[in-house]
Amino acid sequence: MKRLIRLTAAVCLAAVMILTQTAVFAQTDSTDTAQNQQLPAAPSGIEAGAYILMEMQTGRMLAGKDIHERLAMASTTKIMTALLTLEQPDLDSYFTVDPKAILVEGSSMGLLPGDQVTLRGLAVGMLLHSGNDSAGAAAVKIGGTTEGFVQMMNQRAAEMGLEDTHFATPSGLDAEDHYSSAYDMAVLASNALQNEDFLAICSTYKMQIAFGNPPYDRWLQNHNRLLKEYDGCIGVKTGYTKKAGRCLVSAAQRDGITLICVTLSAADDWNVHKKLLDYGFSCVQQVDLADYLPALSLPVVGGVVNVVPGQLSGDTKTAVLLGEERQITAKVYLEPFYYVPLGTEQKVGEVAFYLGDQKLGCWDVYPAQAAQEKIVEKKGFWDRVKSWFGW
Repeated sequence: MKRLIRLTAAVCLAAVMILTQTAVFAQTDSTDTAQNQQLPAAPSGIEAGAYILMEMQTGRMLAGKDIHERLAMASTTKIMTALLTLEQPDLDSYFTVDPKAILVEGSSMGLLPGDQVTLRGLAVGMLLHSGNDSAGAAAVKIGGTTEGFVQMMNQRAAEMGLEDTHFATPSGLDAEDHYSSAYDMAVLASNALQNEDFLAICSTYKMQIAFGNPPYDRWLQNHNRLLKEYDGCIGVKTGYTKKAGRCLVSAAQRDGITLICVTLSAADDWNVHKKLLDYGFSCVQQVDLADYLPALSLPVVGGVVNVVPGQLSGDTKTAVLLGEERQITAKVYLEPFYYVPLGTEQKVGEVAFYLGDQKLGCWDVYPAQAAQEKIVEKKGFWDRVKSWFGW
């Protein structure tokens, strides 16, 4: 049976971990828990049909209003369209656009019948220029028909758990039964930003791509003003129709924290996003959970050494509210001792971290260095006699 070592993080971790019994470290005097930890007052005067501010790594909502209300979302739709496009193979292979697919009203990247373009180029056209023509061309190329691609969009939305989202067009032009919510758009953006190609494109203010008949280089400029106006902005997408009003999904990163902000039907969206992002960065911090864990020691039997240090696998950094670090605790699961040989790739235990009663995650424990078997030299009779007399 593995024993359980409960390690409660405190301001000062000066105690010594005793591996054969439960070790408890003193907590601070604070009686707050992760559940009743209070956020500072959210910014006032936020005028939007719905909005949300979310910390990306944990998915924690920091501020919001009517976050599950189903509303039109205009060209922020292209977050899904571009993501599906960038998940296709052969992103840099040229093909000729379907002439009917590019005959779409509204914003355009400038495609003409007979033009040759790549899927990557179409994603750039969607995310920078909000091209309805690029969304249409990608939809027909990938889904065979616009309707086939829209079905793919809705299937992917279901896989992401977007319960208040339904797509009817790949571009976001107003259509019956085309809607989403602030919360769903934040979750969609979080998924999309984990795609390296998507992030590279939506975080770029200007990008050169080649398309045409034959293709030639052109520069496209991002409609997202926050890339120039807000420190740390990394995307993601603007949108506007008469029905939806001004819609904006933004993301910004500072000091290891990534925030996602969504507003639907917000006339002053640029300033609203700046205000909400400033608020978020003022009350969230990144901590390294490993800092709240004393050194792990692994007793070894039959080795050259008696103890080897243990280490956690993977990234142990996470986001918490200011002051919540006092509520971090850890449960360590290790064996009383280990037999040699012990390799650095051999899992020897686990550590689970908690914020109050909320489990933050579980990390595997591995030896930080290998433990080799101790070779004992066998002595003959005369060798033993000599050792007795000190010869």
